Amino acid sequence: MIGLFGSLNMSARSLSAQQQATEVIGNNLANVNNPAYAREQLVLQASVPLETPQGEEGTGVDAVSIQEFRNAFLDGQISNQTSVTGSLTSQQSALQEAETYLDEQVQNSSAANTPAGSENGIAHALDALFNGFQTVAEPGSGLPERQTLVSTAQGLASKFNQVSTELGSVRDSLNQSIQADVASSNQDLKDIAQLNLEIATATATGGTANSLVDARQAKLEDLASKTNITTSTEANGAVDVSIGGVTMVSGFANSDQMEAYDAGGGQFLVRAQSAGTNLALTGGSIAGSISARDGELTDLQNSLNTLASNLITQVNAIYTQGFGPGGVTGGSFFTGTDASDISVSSDLAADPTIFQGSGSATAAGDNSTVAALGALGHQNITGLQNQTFSGSYATTVTSLGNAIANVTDQLGNSQSVAQMLGNQRSSISGVNTDEEMTNLISYQKAYQASAQLISTINQMLETVLTMKTV
Repeated sequence: MIGLFGSLNMSARSLSAQQQATEVIGNNLANVNNPAYAREQLVLQASVPLETPQGEEGTGVDAVSIQEFRNAFLDGQISNQTSVTGSLTSQQSALQEAETYLDEQVQNSSAANTPAGSENGIAHALDALFNGFQTVAEPGSGLPERQTLVSTAQGLASKFNQVSTELGSVRDSLNQSIQADVASSNQDLKDIAQLNLEIATATATGGTANSLVDARQAKLEDLASKTNITTSTEANGAVDVSIGGVTMVSGFANSDQMEAYDAGGGQFLVRAQSAGTNLALTGGSIAGSISARDGELTDLQNSLNTLASNLITQVNAIYTQGFGPGGVTGGSFFTGTDASDISVSSDLAADPTIFQGSGSATAAGDNSTVAALGALGHQNITGLQNQTFSGSYATTVTSLGNAIANVTDQLGNSQSVAQMLGNQRSSISGVNTDEEMTNLISYQKAYQASAQLISTINQMLETVLTMKTV
């Protein structure tokens, strides 16, 4: 038998265990709004029993360890989905910024028959240009109509220049974002390696490192939001991290790190610094920025340049054959090569009276040249895939609308999956206030019962001592 003193020790251990369990619950409740925290529980087990002639007699309870509720497979799925969401979010942000600068009623293919355009957009300015040519071609038109036409053409050229510059700023912003995300990712890699060391040190003697594991998981998910990662766990608890097939963290060491570099023409790419090889990035905000920059935004810029280039070529091909006052001919209406530098000829901008709208140097009232310029707006242009200027631009705008709609749909699906996975993890690792309060009451009652047992044993001991003194 364990006797009265043994029972007293058993009750004391019980008090200590219930108190420690209460402290763990308090820590859980304190971290109820901490998304990186995983719920903990004090693991209790029966103490080594005492063999008696009547059989084993229990000796109470021991607090064994503080267990953390984590599902490594679910954590990995969340990291993977975080990479997908990070990439799509970056793409959506870049495309929506381009949409803002384009300043058009961007629509997807389901509304392709509705003309895209706003009063401040290129579509409206294109229509105004060709309408201006037609107005000048009408009988009785004079200097005011020519001045309006030149002003309209200058407005269109300025809009091309502005959009080109602003799309360039989006590209620069994405390059800066890539560099910033690479620097942040490298810091995450260093932190993960350091946490690996601290976790292995803490657990080497049989201890736990729950808070360190929480911190490392948060770092892994932050890293995953910026780039796709592959992880593996070593026997000592350290997590190795690879990016694009290159090992970046091996145990306690950073075996390599990421490096953003200019591959030429402001096209920042990412490589492994030591290995010197480009990383195959398929997820995260870095990959999303590269995809948007080299995909839809480049296509948009190229389409605008093609449109402006063909506009310059086609208008000048007709205009240079026309005649102005006094038989002046051979001048250009537009100068430049693409959307970045298209402008109205400086001579024409300074003096609209020299406009070469006549088809003859001698025939009075011959407006065949400017009439041909007006008709140009309804012609299919070979360099624009046999579309009109307005039609080609509408296709460009629709393509951007389709890209935005597509990435938005994908992002919505990704966020739904991420939410589902987050709910699953929350059901395992999250702190449920009601459950914790129920457990708290249970441990409180057990503590009170143990305290009452100590009081009872104390009275019994006093009785025994009194009997011995009589």
